[in-house]
Amino acid sequence: MRRLSLVLPVCLVLCSVAAAKDPAPSVGAAMTDAAQAFLESLNDGERAKAEMKFDDPARLDWHNIPKDKRKGLQVKDMNPGQRKLCHNLLRAALSETGYDKAVKIMALENNLREGEKNTPNSPFRDPERYFLTIFGKPAQTGSWGWSFEGHHFSLNFVIRDGQVISDTPSFWGANPATVHIVVPGGPGEKTRTLGQEEQLAFDLVNSLDDAQRKKAVIAEKAPDDYRAAGQPKPPQGPPEGLAAGEMNEAQKKTLWTLLETYNGNLAAELTAARLAEIKAAGADKVYFAWLGSTKPGVGHSYRIQGPTFILELVNIQKDPAGNPANHIHSVWRSLKGDFGVAAK
Repeated sequence: MRRLSLVLPVCLVLCSVAAAKDPAPSVGAAMTDAAQAFLESLNDGERAKAEMKFDDPARLDWHNIPKDKRKGLQVKDMNPGQRKLCHNLLRAALSETGYDKAVKIMALENNLREGEKNTPNSPFRDPERYFLTIFGKPAQTGSWGWSFEGHHFSLNFVIRDGQVISDTPSFWGANPATVHIVVPGGPGEKTRTLGQEEQLAFDLVNSLDDAQRKKAVIAEKAPDDYRAAGQPKPPQGPPEGLAAGEMNEAQKKTLWTLLETYNGNLAAELTAARLAEIKAAGADKVYFAWLGSTKPGVGHSYRIQGPTFILELVNIQKDPAGNPANHIHSVWRSLKGDFGVAAK
């Protein structure tokens, strides 16, 4: 008994060390497994909609508007098991916070439908009108990709040899940005699905002194929308506004927290990779530009651009209840090339 009592602790230590050395699968590997499981659940007709060639031009076709036709298999047309597998793929790509936001964005279609029920010719609103597409053959070697898209939401990924090499464009929207019309199945009253993504930017612009503000505020009126909407390449041109290198430490912290918040919607591995890329390119080379009012409820927009990325948020449109500037569009794009296609 004494010998056994000595052996057991050693065994427990060795087993713990072995477990510690066994790393969790990468996000790319988790996506691959989830995509394979989803495809295996489909019949031939469903698979014909969900699966496309990796080099199909439709892979670069994206948009946040409520389009009549989209590529992929619609959530509405999936059975309960397939929906769960579809959401497993989303969960592999997103953090818990990001997944919760994604579900809220889709659920806001219920709020929109209620708010627009007396509006003639209003767009089609449906929380199940989101489409999953797999490009190529999900495998641990070679290249494949996937997209999940519908009104106010678009995710696009490319995986090569088990590693995610592209996670843009990444669009996140919310209408209403702050919920005033509550309906069953929709987010609760005063929910701000993208609240921090907007509020932190307000905090930053309103912390600037006069000299900083002259550089940061590049337009008194917000634009109608973000640039290069639905285009396969991000907007071109040098950064505008105020460089992080010209901010004080508190302002730099707010800016970095905003970047962490937006990137924190992705799985931790992808978040870390994006933030590391920003730091490697030079955090002080990140520019912050503001357009429009610096007060909520009036049209406003911001652009954040570094050597490797552009983040844009626009909030100018009314919600269905008529509340002004309560409809957010935001998008993160890679200046190295969206969809894994190198920028030229």
